[in-house]
Amino acid sequence: MKNHNARPPIDSEQPFISHLVELRDRLLRAVIVVLLVFFSLAYFANPIYAYLAGPLMRHLPQGSQMIAIEVASPFLAPFKLTLIVSVFIAMPFILYQAWAFIAPGLYRHERRLILPLLVASTLLFFAGIAFAYYVVFPLIFGFLTATMPKGVAMMTDISHYLDFVLTLFFAFGVSFEVPIATILLVWSGIVSYRGLASKRPYVIVAVFTVGAILTPPDVVSQVLLAIPMWLLFEAGLLCSRFVVRRADEERGDASAYALAKSEREVIWPKKDNRHSE
Repeated sequence: MKNHNARPPIDSEQPFISHLVELRDRLLRAVIVVLLVFFSLAYFANPIYAYLAGPLMRHLPQGSQMIAIEVASPFLAPFKLTLIVSVFIAMPFILYQAWAFIAPGLYRHERRLILPLLVASTLLFFAGIAFAYYVVFPLIFGFLTATMPKGVAMMTDISHYLDFVLTLFFAFGVSFEVPIATILLVWSGIVSYRGLASKRPYVIVAVFTVGAILTPPDVVSQVLLAIPMWLLFEAGLLCSRFVVRRADEERGDASAYALAKSEREVIWPKKDNRHSE
């Protein structure tokens, strides 16, 4: 009977350099795909930037426009954004290369858990970016433009705007990974489900603190980041119960199989090869 929980066999004689070569090859494939996507989108660099600037431009007064205070920024800022968009588009292929590299060294129950978490973390990261663009940006820019002093014209530099937007994208994308972090903490045994649930008041304070640090100094964006983080923490806490329960069942099945195998060998010991000849 085959032990389905056993780690896949790894050739112990395979030199370490071969793993480095495989890692290099997979990194090169990922870079090539990103470059191919980038060159395909390079022609649309300016429309892509115009789409990103849409939430701000819709709240500026009629006839207002963005500015470029550096000589090369009208050229570099759209292409920088296009390169980042290319990485996002190529992310499924990049994650596949990472998964193909680490999967052979994982247990079967680890592969069953890590692959769904890898896919879910990617979708959650993109969901955080979409939430920031379609929900948070209109509220933030509406608040900022409404609080401008009289006699002040808001003319945002395109490079500074890009850095500001990318910072918020990263903040919301990472904050939406809270369920994955919660599941991994419980699954790895660092903290129990009940122990993490008992710390809920501290978690609420922590998410509002993180929201204040990662977002601009206004209450609207802080709340819009903190509340989804709290709800995602609750979702991760709920999912961790089922993930850990299933992992315990798989470990129990593996232990039962090992115990049954040892008892079977005691009752029916293997025949000596010398007697069988």
